[in-house]
Amino acid sequence: MTDRRACLSLPLLLLPASRAQAGAQIEEPLSDAVRTALSASVADAAPPKPGFTRMEDRLAYLRWLGAASDRLKRRKAEHHVRIEFLETVWYESRRAGLETALVLGLIQVESGFRKYAISSAGARGYMQVMPFWARLIGDGDPRRLFHLQTNLRFGCVILRHYLEREKGDLFMALGRYNGSRGKAKYPDLVFGARRQWDIPSA
Repeated sequence: MTDRRACLSLPLLLLPASRAQAGAQIEEPLSDAVRTALSASVADAAPPKPGFTRMEDRLAYLRWLGAASDRLKRRKAEHHVRIEFLETVWYESRRAGLETALVLGLIQVESGFRKYAISSAGARGYMQVMPFWARLIGDGDPRRLFHLQTNLRFGCVILRHYLEREKGDLFMALGRYNGSRGKAKYPDLVFGARRQWDIPSA
C-alpha cells in the first residue's frame, strides 16, 4: 500500500467542487457505544491483501480482478495504481460486509474514481467522506481522508453503520450516506452504477 506519510505530504490536487456528486452527510449524535465500535472499525490495520484457503476462490478473485481492471482502465490508466485500488476496494467492502459492486458503484457516483475529489460540502476522496468523521471516529486529521485505504475504510464503515441504522434498507442507507435520505435520485444513481460493476465470480 502507498505510504500514508508520503500521501499526506503531496499537494492536494483538489478538483472543482461541482465535479464531485456528494451531498452532505449529516453529523448526527452517536452514542458512546456506537462511537467506540466505529472508532475500532476504522483503526484496525488489517492488511488489504486477500488470502484464500481454496484454490477456486483465489481463481474467482483473480478473474474478478482482471475483469474489473479492464473496466476501470479508461479512468485509471496506470496498471499498478488500478490494481492497488481494486484490491483495496475488494478488501474493505468485504471487511464491512458490503457488495464490492455496490461500493464501486457508489465511488463512481460520488467521485468518478478521483482520489482528490472534494465537494462543495467538503466531502473528500473516493467515497466523499465528510471531515467531521475524522473528528468523531478517527484521529482528528481530515487530510488522511485522501489516503486510499483510509478513505475506503471510513466510507465502507460509515455505509455499514447507516445500513444498520436503517435496519438493512439499502435505499434509505444510501440516502443517509448522501444526505438526501428518502429521495430516490441518489440511490437510483448508485444502483445503476452498481450494475456496471456486477462481475460474475466476484
